[in-house]
Amino acid sequence: MDGILNIYKEKGFTSHDVVAVVRKTLHMKKVGHTGTLDPDAEGVLPVCIGKATKLSDIIMDGRKSYRAMLRLGITTTTEDASGQVLEEKPVAVTEEDLRRAVASFIGKQEQIPPMYSAVKVNGKKLYELAREGKEIQRRARTIEIYDIRIRHFLPPDYVEMDVDCSKGTYIRTLCADIGKALGCGGHMAELLRTATGAFTLENAVKLSELKALAEQNRTEEILLTMEEAIKEFPAIHIAAESTKLLYNGGKIFERFFTKKSRPLQVGEIAAVFDSQNALVGLYEIQQEENHFFIKPFKMLI
Repeated sequence: MDGILNIYKEKGFTSHDVVAVVRKTLHMKKVGHTGTLDPDAEGVLPVCIGKATKLSDIIMDGRKSYRAMLRLGITTTTEDASGQVLEEKPVAVTEEDLRRAVASFIGKQEQIPPMYSAVKVNGKKLYELAREGKEIQRRARTIEIYDIRIRHFLPPDYVEMDVDCSKGTYIRTLCADIGKALGCGGHMAELLRTATGAFTLENAVKLSELKALAEQNRTEEILLTMEEAIKEFPAIHIAAESTKLLYNGGKIFERFFTKKSRPLQVGEIAAVFDSQNALVGLYEIQQEENHFFIKPFKMLI
């Protein structure tokens, strides 16, 4: 069984809990998730099965979308509702103030990961150090907020918003930073991940639904193939005479391409198929003397 399950992670489960349940339910050893969701958060968590675990980092690199509830006026140790209250301030924020502050966070920026996170420093996770009462200096990481849309402002202190962002973005930290910019502080009260790349809430299944389908031997009904998961990449089909070179991870020139799904661009990653339409891997598109060629980026066989 090779493919990706679009799991709806419910509150109370860690991402590793989800992987453990999927592994036990499907009796599969090779199972991996595509990006940690906090236990109190819920929503889309793609889980890769079998050979598809090779695609975990590709899916993880995709654009993320969230629906978050920001509570103004209360700052916590964890930047979310699970932490201890550090400070409370009165909130006197207008909708115009809020929109101006939110707009200032759209674009590329440096974000410092929270202490209560799975980021590793010297081999130890930050949240482990935080639980020991330690706080260390963290290196800022470049992230990008593509868009923030305020859905509801519930005066004086609740804001529901939709966020589209790059991988590595901590919505908890974004909420805390917006609160800081408004001068009253704040934390993330709730979080729902609505999309990861091509995976959305609309076709996500809960673990209870997965178990029911597995008992009926119907798991394949919800298993997305590797081909479907990478359909946003251009597709290239290779002639039979280059099959051996293709499977050995060799460089293949354009004259051996039999079909392209769209015009190619240097530097793009393409999904490459053999002459029997079997997916072989992801290849990087390069150019030499005005001729395209491809070289292995990630083999999927």
